[in-house]
Amino acid sequence: MNVFIIGIGLIGGSFAKDIKRIMPESKIYGIDANDAHLEEAFTLNLIDVKSNYEDLGLADMVIVSIPVDVLVTELPKILDAVNDDCVVFDGGSTKQLICKQLDNHPKRRNYLAAHPIAGTEFSGPSAAIEGLYEGKTNIICEVEKTAFKLQERALELFQKMGMRIRYMNPEAHDKHIAYVSHLSHISSFMLGKTVIEKEKNERDIFDMAGSGFESTVRLAKSSPAMWAPIFEQNKKNVVETLEEYIQNLEEFKQMLLENDFEGIYNEMNNTNKIKEILNGIPLNKK
Repeated sequence: MNVFIIGIGLIGGSFAKDIKRIMPESKIYGIDANDAHLEEAFTLNLIDVKSNYEDLGLADMVIVSIPVDVLVTELPKILDAVNDDCVVFDGGSTKQLICKQLDNHPKRRNYLAAHPIAGTEFSGPSAAIEGLYEGKTNIICEVEKTAFKLQERALELFQKMGMRIRYMNPEAHDKHIAYVSHLSHISSFMLGKTVIEKEKNERDIFDMAGSGFESTVRLAKSSPAMWAPIFEQNKKNVVETLEEYIQNLEEFKQMLLENDFEGIYNEMNNTNKIKEILNGIPLNKK
């Protein structure tokens, strides 16, 4: 099978590693706007061929892992170039605008709207991890709009990679992901900003930062080139989640001002049930 991966970073590169393991007979073609990334991916043996859009007619499967603002403009071009028996899926963290953009495309049946919920704070080909997707959830939107034999090809790959599949409409996806992913990235970025502004001495930050701070601010290392477009495309849902989050912070601050430490204890105790909700989610290990 000829597999094309457009965007050979953490997400695309991790797909490449798993495909080489579970489908060793496949030939992986890499396309990336960054020539250095493409060369690095080739050197790391993530891809077999450095390629371009002109070769997309050879593809049996195309995996697109590029920023969501670029996805909106590039996916129509990619679908234009592939043959009728090729499945194209993406890993974009927003779905509503992308699905709307492709709704009337002549080859809409070739596209599967996917979002594997996995990743780390690192980027680039060297960040790729074999087994990154094992045990992780992959959200599929509008599956009924993808040709059955093509969706089956992609779903078989996801199953072999050990992913759990959830089906959701694009609107619900964008609303829920704003809470469980987008808000956590904003919180991490703003925590990092607050500490940088308050603690001018970088050595103090390094010496005093414990594992709690490190884990909470970890996502602030993520790529702004990827995340700024996500916040733009999901602005309405992100603003709604921020308003609720800010309200909770204000209430916590008010309890401090009023010396309501019993209330603070109860808030934290009630929130401890998040442990039960998140129990079993696999951690990413490089």
